[in-house]
Amino acid sequence: MVLTPSTMHRLGAPAPDFKLPEVVSGKTLSLTDFKNKKALLVMFVCRHCPYVQHIQDELSKLGKDYEKKDLAIVAISANDVGTHPEDAPAHLKEMALEKNFKFPYLYDATQAVAKAYRAACTPDFFLYDAKRTLVYRGQLDDSRPGNGKPVTGNDLRAAIDAVLSGKPVATLQKPSIGCNIKWKPGNEPNY
Repeated sequence: MVLTPSTMHRLGAPAPDFKLPEVVSGKTLSLTDFKNKKALLVMFVCRHCPYVQHIQDELSKLGKDYEKKDLAIVAISANDVGTHPEDAPAHLKEMALEKNFKFPYLYDATQAVAKAYRAACTPDFFLYDAKRTLVYRGQLDDSRPGNGKPVTGNDLRAAIDAVLSGKPVATLQKPSIGCNIKWKPGNEPNY
């Protein structure tokens, strides 16, 4: 595990398109499948990472809390299953069912989508407004494995609530920190 922070991509950047398979239904989903929602949250997560395991119940709660709101949530895993077989689609499906995720969980086999979003770690969060411009990238909250702080989702929830209520999102944003994305050999980004 290499502890890695978010890249803190430029606010205002457009949401890159994607076409990826959903691990539970097998359907292919794209950015346009979520066009009718006021906000879009794209989360890069996986099954094996202790930082994701630490917050996975909060991710499930987030999905339930915002299920009837004008927010689309998409989880994406891009890890190399050659080196991390526990992040293969079948295991991601188990995770989604065990945690009762109320959002689609996609698998990025080529890692092209992770690169387009400038994802660096798991977990990594990207929140887009109705125009699909980036308004938040950063941490869920201040909790990390072993630091004793409760998992609340406060930072991300504040950003989501601001977008949904038409208010500006605070520009002071702290990077997420977690395991580096497990890039395939020769596929490591240079951002």
